[in-house]
Amino acid sequence: MEASTNIQAMLSDGFIFVPNYQRAYSWDQEKQVAVFLSDIEQYVQSKSKSKYYFGHFLFEKVGEKKYGVVDGQQRLTTIVIFLSALYKQLKGIRDLTEEEEFEYSSMIRLASRYRFSTVDYDNQLFKEYVIDRTKKDKIGLKTESEKRIVAAYDFFSSKLSQKSEEELLALYSAVKSASCSTYMVENESDAIQMFIFQNNRGKKPTNLEIVKAQFMFNVHLYGGEETDNLLSDIKYRFENIYRSISRIERKIDEDDILVYTQRVFFNNLNEGNALAKVDEELAKESRIEFIKGFTQGLSSSFNYLEQFFTEDYDKNYNIHSAISLRSHYDILMPYVIKAYSFGLDRETIGTLCNSLETLFLRQLVIRRSAIMSYRLNGVFQRFTGNIEETVDLINWMKNPNDWWFQYWDDAQFDEALNGWIEERTAKFLLWKYENYLLDGGKGGYDFIRFDSIPEKHLEHIAPQTKTNDEPVSAGYCEYDEEFRNSFLNCMGNYLLLSAPHNESIGNKPFELKRSTYTQLLQQREIQDMTPDIIWDKDKIALRQKNIKEFIKSIY
Repeated sequence: MEASTNIQAMLSDGFIFVPNYQRAYSWDQEKQVAVFLSDIEQYVQSKSKSKYYFGHFLFEKVGEKKYGVVDGQQRLTTIVIFLSALYKQLKGIRDLTEEEEFEYSSMIRLASRYRFSTVDYDNQLFKEYVIDRTKKDKIGLKTESEKRIVAAYDFFSSKLSQKSEEELLALYSAVKSASCSTYMVENESDAIQMFIFQNNRGKKPTNLEIVKAQFMFNVHLYGGEETDNLLSDIKYRFENIYRSISRIERKIDEDDILVYTQRVFFNNLNEGNALAKVDEELAKESRIEFIKGFTQGLSSSFNYLEQFFTEDYDKNYNIHSAISLRSHYDILMPYVIKAYSFGLDRETIGTLCNSLETLFLRQLVIRRSAIMSYRLNGVFQRFTGNIEETVDLINWMKNPNDWWFQYWDDAQFDEALNGWIEERTAKFLLWKYENYLLDGGKGGYDFIRFDSIPEKHLEHIAPQTKTNDEPVSAGYCEYDEEFRNSFLNCMGNYLLLSAPHNESIGNKPFELKRSTYTQLLQQREIQDMTPDIIWDKDKIALRQKNIKEFIKSIY
């Protein structure tokens, strides 16, 4: 490839692929993909005489006319998706010219050979949905990267379908002739050095990507006779890691998993700066053994958490609940990784999650500044699969005789439940209460999923802003100082509604609001409590008592 070239020449020069140990497609349709198209449209409209510039691409040459893209793969993948969608639209208007057919074969597909391929686990979808158009449905998409590929193609197809032939040709010309620069390296070590160099020049890869590059670079320097085998192992494990990321990335951050792995690997809940710790270990003579062990630990962590956030999240109420609370992942996830590593079954892991959740919830309600990881670190370090010591300590912490642990005791929890509770925590507790009502207090496993309630809103039954009518005539009590301070913002006056439902009733009179309370059981509970069509301090106090007793019974 020429150092200074254009998109058509770059794509035509050989066959480009994304190595499996690289990140899969990660551009979001509403953000980067939309900006990609908007920028090109603005360039065309500007009628600029200079060529559009697509930036710099870094490749590793791995064979005759075969190149692995090291840097720039997100842009390059998007360019190929865009050109494929544009060709489809153009073919729908008329037959391609001989020149356009030639350019298609040189940039997109030459007979049975594809000019560009993404990571293996997404590539079949890429070929069938983007290039060949043999798959036109969205059934069976397993990874987030597959979903992004489909979303990008559909976005481009939708936007391009609204354009004339002249507009399509202008966009096509702008993209294929856009200038770019390339840098080719002959071996992997040089490619990794370039990645690290570009990172130091202001690029922002994830910490996980930096660690991968550092590991591979150190193996090249110090691996000796093991170099090839070690590199093969790292690539294989990162292929598994990125496959897991593509399935759970919307649920947990990859750099956080890096830290959780660090805490498990060094058996310390108070480990924090992953990059600094990795640098420290790579400076030691034992660096190669560290790379072997830590890479294996990373791969295992991602595999365990993929199962935790998918299959086990769906099948175990306690796991579903702990994930939905989204609190203290810095403690929960290292425990979960350890639990899987010692072979604990789903039910036992669920019991452990439930025990930890009781402490996390108390912290959210009481809102103390004490650092929980310090208090749990000892039992975490001794944890080798038996959850009893951790469960016993948490139960003791609810009624301790040691000031070091008294931040989350029963007395403070009871008092805090009478006051204001942060909105997301209140929504979570009302979801738990709904499942309690649904289950009749039996503790079964049929439950409403937390994510099944659309756009959860926290409704104030007695509205924060008074109705246009007098409160009493509207079915509420007077908004006196006591009501505002003790009744308006408490669990007894909160109700879980979908966003459209909440927005439709606003601060209307109670009778009108009450008539719409027909969805969840807690809504019907309000109807049962108010045959007199009045919602006042007494009703709020009664409901507050019922919810509080429920919360205390499970936490």
